[in-house]
Amino acid sequence: MDVVTFGETMVLFNPLSAGPLRFADRFEKTIGGAESNVAIGLARLGHQVSWVSRLGSDEFGLYIRNFIRGEGVDTSQVVFDDRHPTAVFFKERRAAGEPKVYYYRKGSAASYLEPGDVDEELIAKAKFLHLTGITPALSLSCREAVYHAIEKARKHRVTIVFDPNIRLKLWKREEAREVLMDLAGRSDIVLPGWEEGEILTGESETERMAERFLQNGARAVVIKLGERGAYLATPNELEYVAGFPVAHVIDPIGAGDGFAAGFLSGLLRGWPYRDAVRLGNRVGACALTVAGDVEGYPYWSELAGEQERILR
Repeated sequence: MDVVTFGETMVLFNPLSAGPLRFADRFEKTIGGAESNVAIGLARLGHQVSWVSRLGSDEFGLYIRNFIRGEGVDTSQVVFDDRHPTAVFFKERRAAGEPKVYYYRKGSAASYLEPGDVDEELIAKAKFLHLTGITPALSLSCREAVYHAIEKARKHRVTIVFDPNIRLKLWKREEAREVLMDLAGRSDIVLPGWEEGEILTGESETERMAERFLQNGARAVVIKLGERGAYLATPNELEYVAGFPVAHVIDPIGAGDGFAAGFLSGLLRGWPYRDAVRLGNRVGACALTVAGDVEGYPYWSELAGEQERILR
């Protein structure tokens, strides 16, 4: 197993028309979840990935499991819960600007994830454990599961990659900052967006942000800067890595998870950090060109011909 990740995935309803949801009467159904997005992105790039979660024993739960499994991701550790439902969410599209998102996830099956759902043997077999800051915000048992996974990863010397992925709809800013900085300090690689870095470190300069994460315990930090690319910081390396221009952005949601998938793919291929960041920027740019969280993620066969240009 190359990567293990776990967290909540929901059924996503995308309206076929732009405007307030009260006027929408037709929707496309797909899925959305940061961790499963990364898992699918990695599977398309040719890696072995396991996604762990809880789903309701309902039609939506089966749909999510089948969708993710159909993308080549291992779902053998998914638990079906007959007491709690699968969560759903809706996007509201506007002609300009980012879409609004409405979640219906309180009391969902995934919010009952617990340490026993995360198998130590599965983690021990992996090269990377990928975590986000969404899972510890869902419930106390989810937070305990995250800390349990980190403990087991450290025990077996599995590299921990942490994306803060702050969702302030789920918890208060100060609680989020305290927990997420603690988790970042226990991780080897941290992948915040610029705004997340500002919230967590209190710094407004990218270089100072990265320095704070390194001082906090991370071995490497990559701050995602949107169209400008990303800033890479390690004790021996400080560099801005240019992004890939996208002429017309269709949907920005899922781009950060695409970046994480591309970055991890580069590391799994043995590339240096800079080249892995460059691949992350490329996959993230692909995500922007298609509506939906994962629909734009490329297959490795689509990128292989670009490899020399990606690394140039």
